[in-house]
Amino acid sequence: MSVIEHKKNAAKRIVVGIITISDTRTKETDKSGLLIKDLLHQHQHEVVFHEIVKDEKTPIQSTIQSFINSGQIDVILLNGGTGLAPRDVTIETVQPMFEKEISGFGEIFRMLSYTEDIGSAAILSRAAAGVLKQVAIFAMPGSTGAVKLAMNKLILPEIGHIVSEIKKTK
Repeated sequence: MSVIEHKKNAAKRIVVGIITISDTRTKETDKSGLLIKDLLHQHQHEVVFHEIVKDEKTPIQSTIQSFINSGQIDVILLNGGTGLAPRDVTIETVQPMFEKEISGFGEIFRMLSYTEDIGSAAILSRAAAGVLKQVAIFAMPGSTGAVKLAMNKLILPEIGHIVSEIKKTK
């Protein structure tokens, strides 16, 4: 089956949980989380959770597990905590949780960041994606520019296709 045929059969309405990783943001100041929510709504997807958690391993893991255990969601979108500072632990926290990694997400995100946005500073951009218990998880930087890039160029065009693939039975 071609990519075009796969996309025709892709899920149309995706149920999503958003996690903003930040020690300083609030629901009112979470521009990137609100941007993610707005972009999802523009594409007729449903957001059932939107949480802000500290940039610490345990709160990130427990929020992901809570979202998955709810049985309501198809995708978790994380933003923030992906930098190189010692406090940034998102990538180190989520990658070991993946049953399968979607390595192309981080690779293409950095390539697009380099060519379309930030040039050589793209080497500092950490992004990762994978699957845990038939839920796709995407971790992207927390800047609104990075969120726009990841959502518009990678996540939104493929979200239905990805969900359809990971929900298939053997």
